[in-house]
Amino acid sequence: MESGKQLTGTLAIAVFTAVLGSLQYGYSLGVINAPQKVIEKHYARSLGVWTERAAVLSENGTEEGEVERHPSVIMYWSLSVSIFSIGGMLSSFLVGFVGDLRGRVKGMLMVNVLAVAAGLLMGLCRMWKPHLMVIAGRAVMGFYCGLTSGLVPMYVGEISPKAYRGALGTLHQLAIVTGILISQVIGLDFILGNDNMWPLLLGLSGAPAVLQSLLLPLCPESPRYLYILLGKEQEARKSLLRLKGAYDVTPDLEEMKREKEEADREPRVSILSLIRSSVYRQQLVVALMMHLSQQFSGINAIFYYSTDIFDQAGVAQPVYATIGVGVINTIFTLVSVALVDKAGRRTLTLTGLGGMCLCAVAMTVGLKFQKEILWMSYVSMSAIFLFVSFFEIGPGPIPWFIVAELFSQGPRPAAIALAGCCNWTSNFIIGMTFPYIQKYLGCYVFALFAVLLLSFTVFIYLRVPETKGKSFEEIAAVFKKGRKKSNPEDETEIQHLKTSTSA
Repeated sequence: MESGKQLTGTLAIAVFTAVLGSLQYGYSLGVINAPQKVIEKHYARSLGVWTERAAVLSENGTEEGEVERHPSVIMYWSLSVSIFSIGGMLSSFLVGFVGDLRGRVKGMLMVNVLAVAAGLLMGLCRMWKPHLMVIAGRAVMGFYCGLTSGLVPMYVGEISPKAYRGALGTLHQLAIVTGILISQVIGLDFILGNDNMWPLLLGLSGAPAVLQSLLLPLCPESPRYLYILLGKEQEARKSLLRLKGAYDVTPDLEEMKREKEEADREPRVSILSLIRSSVYRQQLVVALMMHLSQQFSGINAIFYYSTDIFDQAGVAQPVYATIGVGVINTIFTLVSVALVDKAGRRTLTLTGLGGMCLCAVAMTVGLKFQKEILWMSYVSMSAIFLFVSFFEIGPGPIPWFIVAELFSQGPRPAAIALAGCCNWTSNFIIGMTFPYIQKYLGCYVFALFAVLLLSFTVFIYLRVPETKGKSFEEIAAVFKKGRKKSNPEDETEIQHLKTSTSA
């Protein structure tokens, strides 16, 4: 049987179980938006600023947007949304520590305590002060999601056969967009996004963690972790056989042995030493730029703007059109799963970013002229659907798993932690600044994203190698070759690192 190309039931269970954490991340990202007005009303009541006039307007069926929002409500609502990203920014630095402490599987199991606690805080928020309970729950959930957004791609990347590593790695993003879509659907006012059920809607954020906790004991530990970090060759062999079925494990073990020897010669790379080291600078710049291209592409702005554009285009129920965007999101992530190991990471990312750039230009034109020319609204709507499609083909899923491919075992946890922090920080910056940028630039807001997308496309064309079908060892060799050409002095630093480790 050919080595490294097996897809077994155990591997399927392990990947499915891992990406339940990603599903939870996506659900938590999307769940807070649908019931905003309902939650704000409960905040106002809890804070004692819910006026009789507001109550009458609400009871008479007046748009609650017409009810003046109290500054305290605005503050607590903004905090409820933004604290999630802050929690993720903080915990992303701990991904390497948690993953190496007791292993990838036990790491995911340990952090599930946070998800369940967060779900209970939000689900039981009416028992005390809803605004404080929800903010606390969102902070804890953000902390959990910062960890899981690093641990899941790390584990899936390490257990996947080389031939399917891209497709299985893309499942992290598929689970995220599926989680967002589920939260949008069950957040509709006639399901759970209403006065009575909204605490349950938020509390369900912790539900996937319960299922994941039951399934994780069935999942084998990462063979790479067992062999390269712990030196347990027999346990790594058993893990490989469980994940890939009956086959000759010798080539995989030989590859891991070479990587272990390299890892033993290089020091355990901390986040600080990774930032300072010129040896890994090329890989690090590529990894961070991939994550920056994901967040600064304007995808979050699209979700922010879509309901308004659909409304102006005369769509009777803009919320359903926005859910339609979520469906497109999910479908094209599935397309990426099918293509990523055939077309390659670099090709799909370039296609996605280039397509998004053209869509951003089309959206700018559509927004500019939609009041003067009736059909321009439909140009904007089409551009939104295409923009999301191009995003999910490449720039959405690929940055999450390519970081694990770019680095060897030594610096991998630190690199994933840094890339995760970069992603969360960028997300937070976009969330906080986009309303102001939109107010200042108006219909030209997407022209800014078009310029950014063009810049990212050029960078990836010039600097990012193809990792499809390559072993971790081969990918490292690509950068090593480029490093020798560009900066021969780096070899001196490598020798110094090896000497200091052996000493």
